[in-house]
Amino acid sequence: MRRLRVLGLLGVLACHHPARTSPLPAPQRGLDHARALFRHGDFGKALLAFQRLTFEFGPNDSALAEVHFYLAESYFQTGDRVQAAHEFRQTADQYPTSAYAAVALLRAGDANLRLWRRPDLDPAYGEAALAIYQELAGRYPDTDAAKRAQLHVHQLKEWFADKSYRNGMFYFRRNAWDSGIIYFKDVIANYPDTPRAVDALLRLADSYRAIHYTEELRETCTHLQRYYPTHPAVPRLCPAAGDGTAPAVTP
Repeated sequence: MRRLRVLGLLGVLACHHPARTSPLPAPQRGLDHARALFRHGDFGKALLAFQRLTFEFGPNDSALAEVHFYLAESYFQTGDRVQAAHEFRQTADQYPTSAYAAVALLRAGDANLRLWRRPDLDPAYGEAALAIYQELAGRYPDTDAAKRAQLHVHQLKEWFADKSYRNGMFYFRRNAWDSGIIYFKDVIANYPDTPRAVDALLRLADSYRAIHYTEELRETCTHLQRYYPTHPAVPRLCPAAGDGTAPAVTP
């Protein structure tokens, strides 16, 4: 009888014992671990952890967008910008409706921007960054990522303008007027909102004066008078600036 009472008591206790929580699946535990490594700045180990997770989650698992994004970010933080750009691009393309898509495009652009360190270097990475930022603005126009990208777009355009201007000056200093004119026109046409635009216009006027292109000089001076009337160099290049008459041009 006593044994039955003990068994009954154990049964009652068992009924009221809090239910044990089920352990997290192995991939989810791995993801938590990888997140912790990343948060603590251990990017090398985080990179390896996220790499493993790309094989542990099923192909349709929604967590894969996060895994690939932070794998890319780990590459970025460890200095491998080429691989980071590739992984960010893959994240945006493979998971275009995820919360990581827009920011992945932003970071793909950032990785390419970091690879183009100076305007005088090969601009291929800069061109790639600009194309990605513009794609981001088109695909996700109302996101914070797109707004942040515009700051980089302005920087890139200034770099491109500076590069074209420097190329123009290379020829200008050697009196290769026609070649210089091509680059100055590129700055004016493609980067009119950059500080180099007025410099390009001034050197264009100098070039036209040197080779006696009267009509072209007149048009350039008209543009300078209209958009940069207070620039101190305009009166020298276009003596009639300010009195509303055509610029004095020596044929």
